[in-house]
Amino acid sequence: MPDFTSRYALLCVGNSMMGDDGAGPCLAERCAEHPLPGWTVVDGGAAPENDIGYLRELRPQHLVIVDATDMGLAAGEMRLIDEEDIADLFMMTTHNLPLSFLIQQLRSDIPAITFVGIQPDVVAFYYPISAAVERAVIDLHQRLPALEQGLGIAPFRAAGA
Repeated sequence: MPDFTSRYALLCVGNSMMGDDGAGPCLAERCAEHPLPGWTVVDGGAAPENDIGYLRELRPQHLVIVDATDMGLAAGEMRLIDEEDIADLFMMTTHNLPLSFLIQQLRSDIPAITFVGIQPDVVAFYYPISAAVERAVIDLHQRLPALEQGLGIAPFRAAGA
């Protein structure tokens, strides 16, 4: 049953069996251990499109989506990614449907959507999450309560942009 008192929702995306692609599920675990008041956390795993109906029903004021994203940065670096850049960054994805499709499906029901990418180091079966990505997850968990004031994460700028 959705928690309609939650003002914010966090959709954690990724595959915990694929090394740093498990950044999203790792954040969901951290939120379960250290809950964020006013937030509903959804572990979307490798098929976040399965949660579209739930998120539409929840209707948070702001949705934050977190996923490992290859941006050509140092492992653990975080960036806010513009919706138009998502399709380009996820040409090779571990998800069933592109995240840009998921955002388009939610846009009419959720007024604000923020996408946070965490640069992975290794994305391969049976690898653990790297220390750099784990530190980024902890850092992001600490930043989320200040969402209204800004997360303090730089926007992603594509090379040559």
